[in-house]
Amino acid sequence: MSPSPKHSPSVRRRAAFVSDVHLGAAHCHAEELARFLAGLQVERLYLVGDIVDLWWLSAKRAVWGTAQNHVVEALHRLRSQGTELVYVPGNHDRPIRHVCGLLLPRMSVRRRIIHTTADGRRLLVVHGDDYDSLTQFGGFEERFGDWLYERILTGNRIANALRRRFGLRYWSLADFLKRQSGAAERYIQRFIEAGLDDVRRRGLDGIVCGHIHRPALIERNGLIYANDGDWVESLTALVEEADGTLRLLDHHGTVLAELAPRTTAMVIQPSIESPVLPIAA
Repeated sequence: MSPSPKHSPSVRRRAAFVSDVHLGAAHCHAEELARFLAGLQVERLYLVGDIVDLWWLSAKRAVWGTAQNHVVEALHRLRSQGTELVYVPGNHDRPIRHVCGLLLPRMSVRRRIIHTTADGRRLLVVHGDDYDSLTQFGGFEERFGDWLYERILTGNRIANALRRRFGLRYWSLADFLKRQSGAAERYIQRFIEAGLDDVRRRGLDGIVCGHIHRPALIERNGLIYANDGDWVESLTALVEEADGTLRLLDHHGTVLAELAPRTTAMVIQPSIESPVLPIAA
């Protein structure tokens, strides 16, 4: 669907989902995320993996400055305003999985979790790297793809620096190039199917994930596939409104896609203690 006008930032949302921030990496759009979080009012914020890029930090090539500090400050401000934070670590912040189950005031760390929407839909929240064994090409092709992706992101940063000079809006060169690649598109479709197969086996209504840096909000064969995107390419997040409506937003708050709630809704308060079966390899 075509983008709709910006949604009012004053609306208090029921939940929000953000992933693949990659704080510390050179390609992170930290300032844009900080501004997005500053306008967000939400009961619960899910951090769906790769929030801090420990790969870049461990390689001693981290980029950390005022913009990155603004993100941390925005998260702290949300907590102080009553937002509950749920951290679901990904592959770039994998060591945080060692403290899964940790409960702090208004924050918890979970390996994976079920979020129940206001209209009763049960959604698996997981980063998505669990499905790599089912989707990756492996070998030289995969390593070359990683190398090429880094170069594309560099081009993405340069292209958008030029666009800002001419007063143009952000545009993802990386996403444009990936959409021209048949191999990339086949990988993304395998990833979507792996996620949907997983929630189908669990008897759930859908999945919220990140990992592949391709935002989406679709319903396929009665199941919801929601990918909240990333903050190195797409600059997007997923939100749930008070009535259970799901919306995919860009960093300006513009609605990119939307799924309406069930017509016969049963209002349920979500529980972060919902049991989740292990993901099959």
